[in-house]
Amino acid sequence: MNTYYTDERNAQILIAIMKEHGIRKVIASPGTTNICLVASLQQDSFFELFSCVDERSAAYMACGMAAESGEPVALSCTGATASRNYVPGLTEAFYRKLPVLAITSSQPNNKIGHNIAQVTDRRFPLPDIALMSVQLPIVKDSEDEWECEIAVNKALLELSHRGGGPIHINLQTMYSHDYSVRELPPARVIHRYTTEDTFPELPHGKIAIFVGAHLTWSERLTKAVERFCACYNATVIYDQTSNYAGKYGVNMCLVGKQMQYHADCLAPDVAVHIGDISGAAVPLRPKQVWRVNPDGELRDTFKKLTHVFEMREESFFEKYAESGAGRNDERSYCDTWEDEDKQLRALIPDLPFSSAWIAQQTALKLPEGSSLHLGIYNSLRTWNYFSLPNSVRTYSNVGGFGIDGSMSTLLGASLASPDKLFFGVVGDLAFFYDLNSLGNRHVGKNIRLMLVNNGTGFEMKYYRSAAPILSQFGDFADDFFAAHGHFGKQSRDLVRHYAEDLGFQYLTASNKDEYLSSMNTFIQPELTEKPILFEVFTDEDSENSAQKLLDNLRVSASGGAKNLAKNLIGSKNIQKIKRILK
Repeated sequence: MNTYYTDERNAQILIAIMKEHGIRKVIASPGTTNICLVASLQQDSFFELFSCVDERSAAYMACGMAAESGEPVALSCTGATASRNYVPGLTEAFYRKLPVLAITSSQPNNKIGHNIAQVTDRRFPLPDIALMSVQLPIVKDSEDEWECEIAVNKALLELSHRGGGPIHINLQTMYSHDYSVRELPPARVIHRYTTEDTFPELPHGKIAIFVGAHLTWSERLTKAVERFCACYNATVIYDQTSNYAGKYGVNMCLVGKQMQYHADCLAPDVAVHIGDISGAAVPLRPKQVWRVNPDGELRDTFKKLTHVFEMREESFFEKYAESGAGRNDERSYCDTWEDEDKQLRALIPDLPFSSAWIAQQTALKLPEGSSLHLGIYNSLRTWNYFSLPNSVRTYSNVGGFGIDGSMSTLLGASLASPDKLFFGVVGDLAFFYDLNSLGNRHVGKNIRLMLVNNGTGFEMKYYRSAAPILSQFGDFADDFFAAHGHFGKQSRDLVRHYAEDLGFQYLTASNKDEYLSSMNTFIQPELTEKPILFEVFTDEDSENSAQKLLDNLRVSASGGAKNLAKNLIGSKNIQKIKRILK
């Protein structure tokens, strides 16, 4: 009888990554739910299999084998109560930090709790039997495959992470009878490094340092990154919250947000990912991603993660700058990014009165050494298009990414540095959501708050939103999706009275001339006698028009063809065609 690997993709992924991590020894207990896995392992000469009928004994066997060999040891059991018998042995492994990998096979989790025979809940193991527990679902599409790859990599890396210990993987199965896969399909393997490990060689090609939200950079980190960029002709691509002010940086947002033009620089060979969540939403297309962060976590933002460096950023860049001294590629990747950005900026037309126009007129004029706090989404998105003075630090609540609390965050920061100017830009829903912060008795004269009041939840009307409500529902969206008409329906008096009664200097503008006449008061570098609130009234049509102009500055062959297809066929029909082709 010729049997090869199972066609169940989650099992294939597990086996492939086990092989890459050198996990050879497997103790298998009999059953039917784990046949797909065990049969596949059994015919692969890489693995060394042992049999044990009693799962309790098997887990203790794994403890002895792991302690003696110094290698990780895997266990495999069937459904029903089999996995419960691993508990004593895994408890032993937990307190002795032994690398035991318990693979429990089960029917799909959606059967839990429905009186189906041999279905037990493996989702919540005891806290001292495994350092980590992950679920491997049945793979039906690319998203499921990605979920399985990340889960397996996380689990297997944890076997030896920070002292190591036992790990649990629950492998769901559909009991496939197809064992015809002769060659094991590859699965993406992610490696983790510390400063004590031998670092991998950095590939030649286009190297980008992608910076998410980042606290103020130290002088040491800035110098290390500049040395790295000089050695490898790399570039730092950032948004406003990245807070990078070195000489190798380019604001990625204008290039990255083009709808009909796809710049080649958006496809680096390696993206070194530092910082945290980015609000830029730039469609970077790296071939692989190296993440550098002291937390050592597998955060696969671009679904191309291959290496994680658990260390300070300075350590990573200093090490590679030292080992890469004298290495150069033919053309600077940084120059390519700068050329793309300059060419697009030269194409920016006169924008309508909107958040984007306001940012364009104001960004570079903010006082040196001040801080800027941006609300999400629209405030952050529009200010991301334009450059700020190098000494201005920028923050946004991109951690939880909710509209609540942006003004309170601004207030807290201003209290920590009372002699420094703090600017804030928020929309009307975010403003009224956090309105009580303005009445706080600690509000100081170093606060300058801009309220862009368009009378609606603009993100739900934004033409590129995840759910294009404007085009699909029109004015119907106003009632509930976009919460139109609350808070005085753009009243010219409501905020004025509230702000002035609380001791703010109140400014207002409803057009370009009014804005420009008040802007210098708002951005003056000296502390004023009162905090300033600048309310600017815009409308959703102008907001969307400005965004469309900025996002369609250039058309490439591929971008134009895609746009033409959408116009001729329609977005809904294109999605139907994609599903058919899949």
